[in-house]
Amino acid sequence: MNVSRGIKFTRVLDAVAAGTSDQNSSSVDMKSFDACTFVIGFGAITASAVTSVKIQGSDDDSAWSDLTGTAITVADSDDDKIVLAEINQPQQRYVRCVVDRGTQNAVIDFAVALQSQASVAPVTQSATVLGSEFHQAPAAGTA
Repeated sequence: MNVSRGIKFTRVLDAVAAGTSDQNSSSVDMKSFDACTFVIGFGAITASAVTSVKIQGSDDDSAWSDLTGTAITVADSDDDKIVLAEINQPQQRYVRCVVDRGTQNAVIDFAVALQSQASVAPVTQSATVLGSEFHQAPAAGTA
């Protein structure tokens, strides 16, 4: 499968400076997709920080509930690493990720949603994607 034609990429959370407040990503509509992987990048995490990531679902994009078993702990030694949180066949139409930051500072670099297993391909990329190109067996030469 070609990634840019079969997976919809959406930036759902911008960089967030060091802090302890929880951060909710933007939601993604799963109407035409069966799976979503959230990629969450972290910066510096202060010693003793209690940080985690979870996925929430909603039928109407406003009333949110945690999805069972989706919590991932981020250790205070996990500076400059990423977390992958994937959900297949969510029971609600909308999903989002939540970064729970507590006790000490944790920097969030970004969060991106990769929606896959589309009912129709090629997918249309979100407005957060600057550009996308596909090249089949390109010859050597000037880019």
